[in-house]
Amino acid sequence: MLTGACRTLFNCGKSMEEDCPPKKQMAKENSLKIEFKSHPHPRNLHQHDGAESPRSCSLDMLLQRLRAIDAQDDKLTNIMDVVGEFGTFQRRLVALNFIPNFLASFFMFADIFLFTPQKPYCNTSWILAVDSNLTEAEQMNLTLPRAPNGSFLTCLMYVPVEWDLHSIIQFGLNHTDSCQNGWIYPEMKRRSLINEFDLVCGGEPNKEIVHTMFLAGLLTGAFFFGFITDKLGRYPTILLSLLELMIFGFGTAFVSSFNQYIFFRFCVSQAVVGYAISSSALLTEWLMGMYRAYAFILGHCFFAMGVVFLTGLSYSLPHWRLLFLLGGTPIFPLICYIWILPESPRWLIMKGKLEEAKQVLCYAAGVNKKTIPLSLLDKLQLPGKKVASASILDFYSNKDLRKLTLVMCSIWFAVGCNYYMLGLKIKELGVDIYLTQVIPGMMEVPARLCCIFLIEQLKRRRTLIVTLFQGAIMCFLSLTLPSELKSLVVLITLLGEFNLAASITMFYIYTSELFPTVLRATGLGLVSLVWAAGGISSLTLVSQNIAILAIILCCLSALVALFYCSSMPETQDQPLPDTLEHIAPHTRSISEELSNEDMLSDDVTEEAAKNTILNARLTSIDHDGLSSPSLQSKEETVDKEED
Repeated sequence: MLTGACRTLFNCGKSMEEDCPPKKQMAKENSLKIEFKSHPHPRNLHQHDGAESPRSCSLDMLLQRLRAIDAQDDKLTNIMDVVGEFGTFQRRLVALNFIPNFLASFFMFADIFLFTPQKPYCNTSWILAVDSNLTEAEQMNLTLPRAPNGSFLTCLMYVPVEWDLHSIIQFGLNHTDSCQNGWIYPEMKRRSLINEFDLVCGGEPNKEIVHTMFLAGLLTGAFFFGFITDKLGRYPTILLSLLELMIFGFGTAFVSSFNQYIFFRFCVSQAVVGYAISSSALLTEWLMGMYRAYAFILGHCFFAMGVVFLTGLSYSLPHWRLLFLLGGTPIFPLICYIWILPESPRWLIMKGKLEEAKQVLCYAAGVNKKTIPLSLLDKLQLPGKKVASASILDFYSNKDLRKLTLVMCSIWFAVGCNYYMLGLKIKELGVDIYLTQVIPGMMEVPARLCCIFLIEQLKRRRTLIVTLFQGAIMCFLSLTLPSELKSLVVLITLLGEFNLAASITMFYIYTSELFPTVLRATGLGLVSLVWAAGGISSLTLVSQNIAILAIILCCLSALVALFYCSSMPETQDQPLPDTLEHIAPHTRSISEELSNEDMLSDDVTEEAAKNTILNARLTSIDHDGLSSPSLQSKEETVDKEED
């Protein structure tokens, strides 16, 4: 039961908060510390026999609840509790993320199936003017030179002559030249970019350049969309990225030259990374706790299923333009997002748009069939009584933000470098192009679903470390084993992609929770930029055929990333940072203060922790005028635990 002294301490803390708002956190910390110290430890009661009471296994759970109470100091968090952690509104928001993720992977990997090798032969239709009844085989036999093995040469033809057919057959043609009137593809089974734009006989496209241009689009898109997401908002940036994906993704089917195709792919990559950044910020700020992680994992599962869908569609369709026409059609219904997609209330508050934030929160509560008390809405205010200001220059000028960004960039570089290296390795092994996509795509779904179990057991940071470590080991083995062991190398490569797919999902979750609201999207853009840089580095080394440098780059980047990742804080069950002050390493929450080793060993008992939890909940309810069913149920739970 609660003691009168404990109630007095919290009432004093409450009055101090009302009279002097800037000291609210200090007053609460002091009151909590005093309350814990007021409970004698069992060790002090039984010193005569030297017995020490073991620490209860449930104490960690109680301290986690204290962290949750610390997070609820934010009025917005209290309102989100009333709105519902995962009601109809949140479920609908998560579902709206599925289709764009599905289509993003479709447009992102379409290049793989558009450069099917073709055998070109010179177009020698000039001989049809001599005799229009010649078959294609007869035409090629008379006008194309042969190699020593008897096959037709692909890029040479006999020079046209003004003879009749009898003379050509009798004397034959001797003088050769390069193709003058284009090419034909008699063995063609499907229409690809190669035979559409005659990218043969010296005009072959450099696939590394195509991939590099796509990654360059990721670079520019990450920077541009990350910046405007924090400036204009999550909602307009999502619409802008979907519009760009609609124009340049679906519009790829209508390009008239290969240069236009490259430009459209450049814009598509911008749209893909722009949607990934803005939607990640929106989901992070609307969802709470484990539901946030579940939403990211499910969204990335749909991304992997999009790859499988792309593979099946490209295998069944005979023309590359049909691939973009049919595959891109589902993007048009996304126009309805203009009316149903919400803005982030947390971002609105940081920008001083309190009324808009209240309207969005009330709408979400209405969808969930909940009611937000007016007294709680009236207490919603700006952090520090002013609009939070931040700019991209803070990534350089703010010491704590600079360190955080550099660490995140090192991890993202390692993930991008190793992931792309594995993808390029499996292509070098000569595995069928469709198998190299459908098998990893199917494997990535359970890989990401495994993150649910790992997060529950290891939390965010350790899960990221485990998946990145395993992926780096597999990448090292894949690069060092001889190509003669093809089956083993393919298996190891697939296992590496399995682990790195999970690490990519985890890193999106982890990074989104580390950066503050005012620069969350910009931070995601910067680390995504470094991820693309890691991919470009892998492409460069593979194109130069320098195996040892590829091994050194992947291993060294992974070691640096694992070293720095081990020193990063855990974000699970912690409040989201909103401003730059919230990421300062010296700023610790109440729960962290209470979990000091000496306090746990000398001053804390399980009963004191329970009383403190209940006191904090009662004080929060009295202060905010909040009597929602969700918080009442939490009180009843604690009372049952005490009994």
